[in-house]
Amino acid sequence: MLNIKFFIASIADVYSMVIFVYIMMSWFPHERGILGDIYRVLGKVCDPYLNIFKKLIPPLGGMVDVTPIIALLVLQFGVRLLLNLF
Repeated sequence: MLNIKFFIASIADVYSMVIFVYIMMSWFPHERGILGDIYRVLGKVCDPYLNIFKKLIPPLGGMVDVTPIIALLVLQFGVRLLLNLF
């Protein structure tokens, strides 16, 4: 049982890092080349999860998007809560 908990926590941590890298890459130019390819792949992995929060949380101004922060917090707290229940 401990191995399953460790595996789930590790998957959540890796996915959090992927989301973080995706967010950081959005700050830099990435239209072409290898960075563009990586950004598109990360988008296909991260956008389904992030879009859930973009539908629920209205934008706060023009340049500030807090949905990735909230999505990461929900992911981390949700997984930790789930693991503590079992």
